[in-house]
Amino acid sequence: MQATVYKSTGSWYIVQTSNGSTHNARLKGVMKLDGITSTNPIAVGDEVNVEEDTESEKTVIITKILDRKNYIARISPHNKNQHHIVAANLDQALLFATLKNPKTSAGFIDRFLVSSEAFHVPAIIVFNKTDLYKKKEQEQLQRMTEIYTSIGYKIIPLSMETKEGLSNLQNTLKDKTTLLSGHSGVGKSTFINNIFPEKNLRTQEVSDWSGKGLHTTTFAEMFNLPFGGKIIDTPGIREFGLVDIEKTELSHYFPEMRALIHNCKFNNCMHLEEPGCAVTTAVKKGEVAVERYISYRNILDTMEKKNY
Repeated sequence: MQATVYKSTGSWYIVQTSNGSTHNARLKGVMKLDGITSTNPIAVGDEVNVEEDTESEKTVIITKILDRKNYIARISPHNKNQHHIVAANLDQALLFATLKNPKTSAGFIDRFLVSSEAFHVPAIIVFNKTDLYKKKEQEQLQRMTEIYTSIGYKIIPLSMETKEGLSNLQNTLKDKTTLLSGHSGVGKSTFINNIFPEKNLRTQEVSDWSGKGLHTTTFAEMFNLPFGGKIIDTPGIREFGLVDIEKTELSHYFPEMRALIHNCKFNNCMHLEEPGCAVTTAVKKGEVAVERYISYRNILDTMEKKNY
């Protein structure tokens, strides 16, 4: 029987079969996990084969993980030398960001976009709480919208107070499997509770049967949208550590730089101080946003320090 993983606590899972039935699940003890290098062998969104558990009527046993279409991973919050798969089999990744209460840094946004590019998952940015924006934030939003839409990203301004942008966001999610991410306090839960008012999502609610506390960044959960599609909610992330990206590859995950790197004088150009660099020339001409270039340099610096 085939099922989809809807929730993971690291050792216990909740899966849903194609007929819509939901089961608690555990991993078969002797199941081979060849090639699994992450802290979590099974992620939310994984397609798996399950069988009845002869020891318990309340659970099923996961016997096989089917091949993933894709996934997004980040540095494990508990071990900097390992990565953690946030979610698998995604159609898109959506970042909730705010320019006020709290402010999401451009660096965090760009790290998320780099990670999405590296894992071949289309990314969308939702700028939430627009009802709180004064003139300064409105100008910032206009500038950031210009920057990101010009390089191919979709931007959705949103206010859960006034419902501005809500229908646009729902249409964007319809019939897709979407990862939702963002800092704590940016309004993800408010949005989800608007769709599922009966759930009133709180992390404590999901640990009753497993005995596991779900207050860390480790756990995610998938929900079926009433208008079609699925969303995968991730607890608030303080930082987004990049996985398996070499310094020489970083510019490949900035679309506006990727389009120029073949015009650089040197094949191994890092787009710093090298002569004949097409990227730095484009920055000086205003063809590449200076804000994005600063993000690129800052990310390079953190990779240099191995502190990401």
